[in-house]
Amino acid sequence: QLNHTERQIVADGSAPRLKPEVRGWLRHLWRKAMTPDDWSRNGAPHPWWDDKSVAPMLSFARFDLSESSYGLLLLARKTPAWREVYTKILDELIRRHTTFWAAVDWLTKLGPDPDRARYPKAYRGLIPKDLWGNYDVPGWTANGIEPWGLQPDPIGSTGNLFFRGFFTLMLAIHRAVSGEATWDKPFEVTGLDDRTFAWTHRGIAEYLGNQWAGVPHGPHCENTKIWPFCLSAAGLGLQLTDLTLGTRTHWVYDRWVEEAFKKKFMGFDERGRLKWVAFYYDPLVDRVLGDRRIFGLFPSIYVVPQNRELGELLYRNAVASVGWDKRWMPVLYNGRDPRALTMGFLMAREYGDHTTARRLGRKLASMENARFFDADGGQDADEYGYFFQYGERYPRGQESALYMLKNLLDGEGEWGRAFGEQDTEKFSAPTVSDAEYPKLGFSVAWNDSARGVLQLESFAATSSARGDATRFRVRNLPDAHSVQVRRDDQIHQSWRATDSNSIEIETVVGDHRYEIVTGYRGAQPTRPGKTESNKTNSTSTTIARPRTSMTDIVTAASTVAAACPCCASAD
Repeated sequence: QLNHTERQIVADGSAPRLKPEVRGWLRHLWRKAMTPDDWSRNGAPHPWWDDKSVAPMLSFARFDLSESSYGLLLLARKTPAWREVYTKILDELIRRHTTFWAAVDWLTKLGPDPDRARYPKAYRGLIPKDLWGNYDVPGWTANGIEPWGLQPDPIGSTGNLFFRGFFTLMLAIHRAVSGEATWDKPFEVTGLDDRTFAWTHRGIAEYLGNQWAGVPHGPHCENTKIWPFCLSAAGLGLQLTDLTLGTRTHWVYDRWVEEAFKKKFMGFDERGRLKWVAFYYDPLVDRVLGDRRIFGLFPSIYVVPQNRELGELLYRNAVASVGWDKRWMPVLYNGRDPRALTMGFLMAREYGDHTTARRLGRKLASMENARFFDADGGQDADEYGYFFQYGERYPRGQESALYMLKNLLDGEGEWGRAFGEQDTEKFSAPTVSDAEYPKLGFSVAWNDSARGVLQLESFAATSSARGDATRFRVRNLPDAHSVQVRRDDQIHQSWRATDSNSIEIETVVGDHRYEIVTGYRGAQPTRPGKTESNKTNSTSTTIARPRTSMTDIVTAASTVAAACPCCASAD
C-alpha cells in the first residue's frame, strides 16, 4: 500500500528534495533548539524565541515551539530515511514546553486582571462591548478565579486547554517522526511555585479526552473562554495520537463539531448558508464574540485534517467574505502581522483554489523580507527566515515557521494527508544516522524499494565546513556485508560494516549524490493472525475523514469588508 508521496515518485521517478530555503530554516531552528537557554523562573528564553506575535493571546514563546513542529512533520515525510535531526530538535522543543516559561501565563496571570479598566482601546474588538472594563482580555488565563480556584498543574487543570492541546499535538508529531516512546515515559512539567507534575504523552491525551467527554461545549482555553482555534488544534493532537499510539480519544472532537461548533460557534441562515463564525464563546455569561465569516479562517488549518468538508466551508467563506478570492479586487489587508494571509494562502493551496493562492502569494511576497543570515553574527549565512516588516534581528519564529510550510507542501491535500496518513515502514527501512549535522545534511533521503537502493544527496549545512572529512552510518540494512556504495556515479570504497545491519561511510562535507544498494525491497507483510496491538501492518495507514496584537489581525481581516461595498454586502 503506497502513500501519496510514494505514488508520486512511482509516477515521475524523482525522490523529494529539500529546497535551499527549507535547509536554511532547518539550520536556524537547529541553532535555536540546541543553544542552551534557561526557561526556568530564574532565567528567560533567548530573544530569538518568538514571544511577540499575535498579542495578547499567542505572544508566548511556547507557541514558537509548537508552530515550529509542523514543518518537522512534513520534513520527515520528504526525507524519511534521515530523521535524526528532526527528532533531536523536537526533543528540545518539547523539553522547553515543560518549563516555567512555557506555562508562564497560567503561573503568573492569577485571578481577575487588575488592569481591566485600563486596557488600550485596541482591545475593544476582543471584549463584549457591554462588559468593557469588567472582563479579562483574551490571553489573561485567570488561574484561580471561581468556580475553579487556584490550580497548580498547567496540564491537569480545568482551564488552560490551549497549553495541553498544542502540547499533545507536538508530542504526537514527535511520535510520528521518530517512532520512539521517549515522551510516553514519565516526565516532569513545571507548575505553580515550581512544583512539578509527572505526565506522559498518553496520559495527557487521555486526560484531555476524558475531560472533553464531560464538557460537550468544550474545555476552556483560558478560564471562561472556549476557542474553536485552540480546540481544533487539540483535536488534531488527539487524532495524531490515536494514529501513532493506538489510543481512542478523537471522538470527543467529532462530537464537539456536531453538537457545539456547528450549533454554538457558527450561524446559518434559513437556507443553511454560513453567516458567521465565533471568535470565542464564554459559557459563564453565555456570550459569543465575533460575527463574521472571516473568523473561521483561524481554526480552518487545524480543522482540515480532521473534517475536510467543514474545513473547506470555513476557508471558502472566510476568503469570500473579505474578497480575497475575487480576481478583480485588490487584496485588502492593513495589518503588519501576516498570519491571516498566510493561513488563507496555505488553505488555498490545500484546496486547489489557484486564484486565491496566486493573489495572496503575491501579497505575501511583497511583505516576506526573506533572506539567508547567520544568527550568531558570523559569515556563513546558512540560516534562512522570513523577517517580514518587523525590523528585528531574528525572524519571528511563529510567523516564519507557518509561512515556511509553503515550501514543504507540494500540492492539494498534502496538509491533510500529513496528519492522517502515517508511514510506519520508515522506522524499519534503511536509515541514515550519526551524521555530523550541522556540518553535513541531506536534501534527499529516500528508499527506492523497487530497485533496492537508498538514494541520498548531501549538502554542507555549514558553509565553512565544506570539504571537511566526515562520516555517517546507515542502519536497518538487510545484510550489511552485501551492500554496494556509489558516490557521484562512482564506486565508493571508503565504508565498512559496523555490524550485520549497519555500515559507516567516510566522505567529505559537500554536495554529493549517493546510491547505496541495500537490497531492501520494502516491509514484509505480517502473516495472518500475527498482528500486534496498537501497531499497523501496512506501509502506511490512513485515517478517513513593534509588537503586533491579535486585534491588528482581527481589525485587518474584518475591516477589509468595510473597505469594499461588495464584501460588506456579502456578509
